Amino acid sequence: MIHKTVIMGKNTKIGGNVEIGPYTVIGDNVKIGNNAKIGPQVVIEGPTTIGENCHIFQFCSLGAIPQDLKFQEEDTELIIGDNNTFREYVTINRGTEGGARKTVLKNNIFLMAYSHVAHDCQIGNNVIMANGATLGGHIIIEDNAILGGLVGVHQFVHIGSYAMVGGLSGVSKDVPPYTIVVGERAKLHGLNLTGLKRHNFSTESISEIKSAYKTLFRSGLTTQKAIEKIAKEGLNSPEVAHLIDFIKNSGRGIVRE
Repeated sequence: MIHKTVIMGKNTKIGGNVEIGPYTVIGDNVKIGNNAKIGPQVVIEGPTTIGENCHIFQFCSLGAIPQDLKFQEEDTELIIGDNNTFREYVTINRGTEGGARKTVLKNNIFLMAYSHVAHDCQIGNNVIMANGATLGGHIIIEDNAILGGLVGVHQFVHIGSYAMVGGLSGVSKDVPPYTIVVGERAKLHGLNLTGLKRHNFSTESISEIKSAYKTLFRSGLTTQKAIEKIAKEGLNSPEVAHLIDFIKNSGRGIVRE
């Protein structure tokens, strides 16, 4: 299942039932899990670990050195989980000494054609990035977030779980969980209610998220006063707690309406 034109580096480990297409280059210190399907003319540089059941389409570049002028060939890596699909021309760089020393993508991720994940990014489960979506370095994307086509995300931004970023948006601040943001300089456009319903959030949970959102972003209160009001109102579901913790721990400030 490995084409005769494939080039293999040193210390490479290939799992069972793996397909690798013509003219693909697998560099040193690459590990590929069982049942992976790798198309033609893919380049995978190490150290890189790829989990099971991943489908990597033609012309992808995974594990190349970061696009960071401070990088000095230090020992860093790329770690990719299971059941991920990377379409044509996806590029993912490994980490840097100035970050986590590793770029990590978890499971069930779908990266569409030409999307880019830069150094030291941490991508959660079930994340979708549409065509041409681009991440700067050190970005965190939580589970079940969706980025539309041609989205650009500034380095160090944090995107919360179940958030949706509309196409052609530029994101320079943190995106709260459960929300929709869109715009040349992205602004909040309410809650991702369709996404919450599709993921079977209960009516009670959605109601609490709605109430917390209105208090945080539409009441005119300061963030601290809004959080105090939410506590007094007894909005204490896990989802609301996550939303509040996200805002408290924001490093770049929160996208607002």
